[in-house]
Amino acid sequence: MKDFFLQLKEKFTRPTEEEEDFDRTDNYVELGANASTTKEEKTKVIVRPFVMEEFEDIKDVLDVLRGGSTIALINIKPLKEKDLVELKRAISKLRKTCEAIDGDIAGFGEDYVVAVPYFARIHRNSVVNDE
Repeated sequence: MKDFFLQLKEKFTRPTEEEEDFDRTDNYVELGANASTTKEEKTKVIVRPFVMEEFEDIKDVLDVLRGGSTIALINIKPLKEKDLVELKRAISKLRKTCEAIDGDIAGFGEDYVVAVPYFARIHRNSVVNDE
């Protein structure tokens, strides 16, 4: 019985021929062509349009902004025509999230809002009075 356990121990502690061959060769990992495209896709910025028809629509916008690679163009006209209180509430929530992720938010015309994540800033024209 003792010999049986010794043989079992040797079998588990001694490397097999395949393992010895693997240790002798260079250890390379072959990557497919898809590996480079996924990295490229992750580094691209997405500009995504949204339409805000009710307050609950803000959730999708907040989720993609927190993801960090999407610029959101939000059409607020339907909610503006429907309920101004809900619109103000949604914009406030959007503004707080932009501050939390170090992003930026600005109005774009009368019916659009642009929200960007941390890597972008929105250019604002400064008004200069020549008096």
